[in-house]
Amino acid sequence: MADLIKYDPFSDAGFDDLFRGFFQPIRFEGQTQAPSIRMDVSEDDKSYIVHAEMPGVNKNDIQVTIEGNRVTLGTKVKREKDVKEDQRILRTERYYGSAYRSFTLPTEVDEAASEAKYDKGVLEIRLAKKAQPAGKKLNIQ
Repeated sequence: MADLIKYDPFSDAGFDDLFRGFFQPIRFEGQTQAPSIRMDVSEDDKSYIVHAEMPGVNKNDIQVTIEGNRVTLGTKVKREKDVKEDQRILRTERYYGSAYRSFTLPTEVDEAASEAKYDKGVLEIRLAKKAQPAGKKLNIQ
């Protein structure tokens, strides 16, 4: 007589494929998502170097906030009315609004010695590392 094998319907690959995308968020057509600020962070002996992509942003609309070792980048993208009177919008996918990004660095940042520049949609920030106080040697009595 043949051996009986216990069948588990949840272990079947077909069942998994059926519900694979079931719990993913639904995206409606015409709905735009807030852009994330993409960035690269590197370091050398004296500073952290951040390159953040912020295309289509005016440099006066960018805010950089430093609080100890926490850095926050923020920007506001404004919508410009460039539709003529005899035109109508059929579809718009560009995002207009605010975008923020925060990150924490391993050491504190010296705000006074840090600098930022914006060119061709890329924000470059040089965050100077705060000098770590030298350890004090205690005399043992």
